[in-house]
Order: sequence, then structure tokens, then C-alpha cells
Amino acid sequence: MTENILISFGLIVFLGFASQWLAWRIRIPSILLFLVLGIIAGPVLGYINPDDMFGELLIPFISLSVAIILFEGGLTLKLSEFRKISRVLSLLLSVGVLITWLTVVLAAHWLFELNMEIAILLGAVLTVTGPTVIGPLLRSIRPKKDVGNILKWEGILIDPIGALLAILVFEVILIGQAENAASHILLEIFKTILMTTIIGGGFAALLTLLIRKYWIPGFLQEVAALSFVVAAFLISDHFQEESGLLACTIMGIVLANQKYVPVKEIKDFKENLTVLMIPVLFILLSARLSLSDIQLMNYKGLIFILVLVLIARPLSVFISSIRSNLKLRDKLFISWMAPRGIVAAAVSSVFALKLADINVDQSEYLVPITFMVIIGTVLIYGITSPMAGKLLKISQSDPQGVMIAGAQEWALQIGSVLKEHGFSVIILDTNRSNINKANLAGLNAFNESIIAEKVIDRISLEGVGKLLALTSNDEVNSMGVLHFSEIFDRENLYQVQPVTKEDEREFSPQYLRGRFLFGKEITYNYITKRVREGASIKSTKLTDKFSFEDFKRKHGQTSIPLFLISNNQKLIPFTSEDNISPEKDNIIVALISSE
Repeated sequence: MTENILISFGLIVFLGFASQWLAWRIRIPSILLFLVLGIIAGPVLGYINPDDMFGELLIPFISLSVAIILFEGGLTLKLSEFRKISRVLSLLLSVGVLITWLTVVLAAHWLFELNMEIAILLGAVLTVTGPTVIGPLLRSIRPKKDVGNILKWEGILIDPIGALLAILVFEVILIGQAENAASHILLEIFKTILMTTIIGGGFAALLTLLIRKYWIPGFLQEVAALSFVVAAFLISDHFQEESGLLACTIMGIVLANQKYVPVKEIKDFKENLTVLMIPVLFILLSARLSLSDIQLMNYKGLIFILVLVLIARPLSVFISSIRSNLKLRDKLFISWMAPRGIVAAAVSSVFALKLADINVDQSEYLVPITFMVIIGTVLIYGITSPMAGKLLKISQSDPQGVMIAGAQEWALQIGSVLKEHGFSVIILDTNRSNINKANLAGLNAFNESIIAEKVIDRISLEGVGKLLALTSNDEVNSMGVLHFSEIFDRENLYQVQPVTKEDEREFSPQYLRGRFLFGKEITYNYITKRVREGASIKSTKLTDKFSFEDFKRKHGQTSIPLFLISNNQKLIPFTSEDNISPEKDNIIVALISSE
């Protein structure tokens, strides 16, 4: 029996990894594969039975895992972002939630003939969206800043709000006082918000104090943070069921916005943990479905999903954004981004079990309808939202622009040439004289350090997808790469070679640096020397009559290819490990000696 459980759990972990890798390769939302593989391995083939594996520990494990995921989400929320979107966000989390709730209730009651108690509970569950789904979509689409921030904040904050509404509706069902439901819910919401703010904020403050006073060593900080999250969740849940999710979210937000201790290592640890947790949770929950549950996904289910997508979401967004600065295309894009995720799946599973224990009629519909909505919304939004982003000119998917750290002469030449070819260019340097030269050259330049804490918040990165760290300080380049690893994919983080080969041997390990640019012998000092001797950075288009071999013969071995601009306007830097083969109609940007 124990061996079977271990095999099943190992299968879940493997399927989670395989799903994420395959989704990355074929560029689809990974949650779709989690759900499909969970259904196949569970109700279809019978290889995974979550209830046999975990028994009574299943639901507590799911709830605690969701709390950790929301804590990690809270760590990504900056109050500087909130101030710009506070009005729209506040209305989405209040008026928008009520509109969605009411629409779901009416649609569920009409289509599935659910009694009002179960319809109201289902409506509360389905008010949530899902950061576990929205996050990857936003990273792929990269919408403009305010739109992305609204969706990110809403996706994280609405989950504990929806869970809280669900537990309050559940309590009303238990006590049977529907006529006093509104006053009961409002009172409990106020009490819960006050309690969770004290608990979540208190644990964040305590952890900050302990780290600041060096009472927790560095190697234990991640474990301490995890322990504090668990403690906050359990204490809050003890006083108000399902309120632990909100307490953990508040703890993450407070910790992310305090200015006394860095939280990057804690954040990285939690990100890695959630990458493992999310597929495990989705596969477990989808494996709990039965074949009869799947049969519910008929034409009524399709109509129900379309009501949520085409009526509930646009209505809540457009009403919540009245008199805001959002343009019509911004509103349309936000209206087309409301996939349901892990919190809806977990909460519906919890209440389905509890209602079944007390023999509440029609409670068996909660889980299959919720999973039907999760699958339908993820499928619709996952496939169409990238296209919607491009159509509405909101998307920055695969942006090819560059942020250049360093404004020395040859860095400005690179920026000018790339700008001439239509790429967005941002220059950062702490030397005001260099920045003035960059501005005179018509470049978008800022007197900022690449490692400054607030630089990411102060500079718009629209159209920018790559970092080129070209300063003379190897440590600053490496730290800048680490700093911007939160924004750009690792494959798009580049830095110039250390000043000498001896420096490279003593340099920080590979995982703490970017990809080395231009070639194995091409250091900062080497390029600087060449430019002082009269070399300059120019672009050359390859043709049938002038190939890359012709280019090398003409300019000699001293020419250094720096970038390739492909036929479809992709910017590909030459690096020390790549073997790029330029073709006809490609453009080569290179350091070329004077004639």
C-alpha cells in the first residue's frame, strides 16, 4: 500500500514537470496539461487516487499549499503600483465581485436548476480569478504597465476575498438564516479583515525584526519565512475558517513593502516552491473528479462559461473602470483575462466535502461545475488572450528592445545603431555627463543605477525585452543581471566579459551572472581600446552578392560581430557560447576598424 502511494506521488511530480516542460516548448498554458493529465491518470485510468493517498490530510494539504502560493503572490505586490491603479482595483474587488457573483448565481440557477443556496455558494467560489494562471499569461503577453498591474493585483487579492465570501455563505447555509445573510456577511468580513491584517502584518513585522537584528542566520531565513507563513495561516484559520489565505497574502504584501531587510532570497525560494506545488495541486484535484462529473460538461456548461466570459467579466470591468484613465482597448483586454485557477478548485472541493457530510442537496454539483469553468476559461483565455493583446496593441510579447547599463562611447554607438533599426533602447548610467551625451544623441537615457532598488518601478520597460550590462564594473553587471532576473527571462540577460581572463576565473559562479557577450576574448577593456584607436559600430545588410563570408573577408579578422538582426526583426546578440550563422537579408551590427 505504501509503495503504491509513493509511486502515485512520484507520478504526480513527474507529470507536473513534464507538463510544464511541454507547455513551455509548445507555448500553451501549463494548467491545461495539468488538468488533462490529472483527469487521464485519475478517473480515466485509475493510476492516481488522491483520497487514498492523503486520506483526511488531502484538504488541509491543499489549503496550506494555496496559502503559500498566495504569500508568494503577495511578495510581488508593490504599493507604488497600487497608488496608480487604486480606484479601478478597489472597484473590481468590490463592485466587480458583486456583479460576477450575481451573474453566476442567476446563470447557475437557470441553467443547472441549482437551489439558491448552492448557486450563491458557487457564485462566491467563481468570483476568484487565479494568479497561478494569470501570472504565466502576463509574463508571456507582457501588457503595458498599468494594465498588467491591475490584472496582477486583482488576481492575487481576489482569491482570498472569494474564499472568504464562500466560507461566509457556507456559514449562512449552516445556520439557516438566509434573511439575515447580508448583515451577517458584512459583519464577518469586517471582523476577518481586521483580524487577518493584525495576524499577517504582525508576523511580517516579527520576521523583519528577527532578520534585521541578525537573530536568524541567512541559511535559515527561507525556512523561517515558510514557518511564519504556516503559523499565520493556522492561527488565522483557527479564529475564522479559510481566513488564513487572506492573512498570508497580507503578510506577503507587508514583507514586500518594508524597507529594512531584503526579501529577494525568500521570494526566490517561494517561487521555486510554488513551481512544484501548482502542478501537484492541479493534478491532485483534477484526479479527484469522477467520470460522471466529466459528463456534466455539456452544452449547458458551454453556455454557462460563455455567460461568465462574455457578460459577467466585461460588465464588471466596464462598470469598475468608469471615469478611469483606462482607454477602451485597455478595458477590453482586462475584460478578456479572467481565468479561474487553483483557489477555485481547492475551495469548491473543501465545501463539497463539508456539504456532503451534512447531506445538503445538490452539493455534488460544486466541484464538476467549478472544474468545467476552470478548464473552459483557461482554454479560452490561454489561447486567445495573446492574440487579443496583439490586436488591441496591448501586448509586448517577445519584445526585442534593449536596456543598456553603461553610457560610455561604444555603448551609445550600440544604442544609436539599434535605435536606427527600430528597436526600443533605454540607457542607464550613474555618470550625469554620460547621460547628457546620450540625450544629445537622441537616446532615452536615465541617470540611474542598474542595481538601484526602485529603478524597475521608475522606468517604463515597454518594448524592452533584453538587458545588456556593459559597465566597466563586473560586479555591478552581475548584480544588475540578478536584479532584472525578476523582469526578463534568463536567456535575455547579457553582460560584457570580465575585464581579463583572470577576472573571469575569480568571477561569481555561472548562476549568478548573465550570458557573456560578443566572444570569448572580447572584454570591456578590449572594446574600449579598439574604439579609441578609431574603430566604430556599424550595421551591414547581407545579400546574395555580399554574404557573411564576404563581410569577414572585407573587414578582416579584427571585425567583431555584436548583433544579428533577423529577417523578422529579431535582435540576436552574439555570445561566447553561441554559433550563429547569418543568412541573406540579415543585418550584422559589428565593431569595425576605420578604413
